[in-house]
Amino acid sequence: MKPDLLQNLTAKFMFVKLFFLLLAGGFTSLASAQNAPVSAQGYDSEEVYVEPYFNEIRRTGKLDFKRTLNLSFKSSGYLTRLTVDEGDIFKAEQLLAALETDELIEEKNASYAELLQAKRDVRRIKQLAEKKLTFEQELDSAETRVETTRARYKVAYYNLEKARIAAPFDGVVLARHTELGELQSPGTQVLEVAALKNNWIAKVALTGAEVSRVSVGQKVSVVLERLGEVEGVITKVPAIANTRGQLFMIEVLLPELSLAKGVAAGQIVEVLIRISVGQSVYRIPIEALIAVDDAGKALVMVSPAEQRQFVEQAFDILSLDNSYVYLLANEFDQPLNIITRGWQHLSVSGR
Repeated sequence: MKPDLLQNLTAKFMFVKLFFLLLAGGFTSLASAQNAPVSAQGYDSEEVYVEPYFNEIRRTGKLDFKRTLNLSFKSSGYLTRLTVDEGDIFKAEQLLAALETDELIEEKNASYAELLQAKRDVRRIKQLAEKKLTFEQELDSAETRVETTRARYKVAYYNLEKARIAAPFDGVVLARHTELGELQSPGTQVLEVAALKNNWIAKVALTGAEVSRVSVGQKVSVVLERLGEVEGVITKVPAIANTRGQLFMIEVLLPELSLAKGVAAGQIVEVLIRISVGQSVYRIPIEALIAVDDAGKALVMVSPAEQRQFVEQAFDILSLDNSYVYLLANEFDQPLNIITRGWQHLSVSGR
């Protein structure tokens, strides 16, 4: 066992021991003087089972949208309608913005009239061709004019349709880049929007050693300040590090998260990634730890099943945190009945 781990274990043990001594006070002195174990009501026990051990990676991340969309007009024109502003929520197919369309309507009507005239010319030339009063080349030219005018009409109709911006999904407006009355150019960004469904992510930076232990599809826990813990899944593990800090920015999708009060892009969150290490352990409360011996083993008091005697046993320690000590075990080991409180007052079998 590493020296620093042994020192940490010893310090925790001394703290727990001092706490119980202060709590017990004169009761401990009385029990020692009578040299007798306390009754069954004087201690608590807990049955612990073998379970897989997980390493935990805790990192601070930032809430963001996985995808955003820039909306713009295909045609030029003056902006006459703008129904949303930054921060507004909208529904799919809702009208968000529109251009003045008088010129576009005239263009569409003119191309449609040309198309009708071209069709009439074709019919007329066909009648002349049947009477051998015209050349076939003239008929071909007339049919070509029909196709070209039909194409112009379709373009004019399409441009008129694209003079309106309708919401492609349920979402929220992130930014507005124009004002009513301004002349819009084709392709110039008008609104930046983001979908609300299945679009929230937490971005987290990991080291090279850490990123090699995670994978796409792995489930993680994300803690938000007001909503508490929500489940996420890793959807992106980069193949190249951030050149500035040599860190890898992974993305955790939060499919159940919605735009609720207290949720905003840029918010700081805590991400907990649990990684199996292929080792089995007994996870026992830290207050059940009696001592750490010279070999670095944890001493705990065990009560064999259906017996009123107590045995002090030593276990190898894999790890510990503020709440638990993780004792090495085999996958098929039997459960243990651990004394978690009051072990100071119990007589130990064999002593």
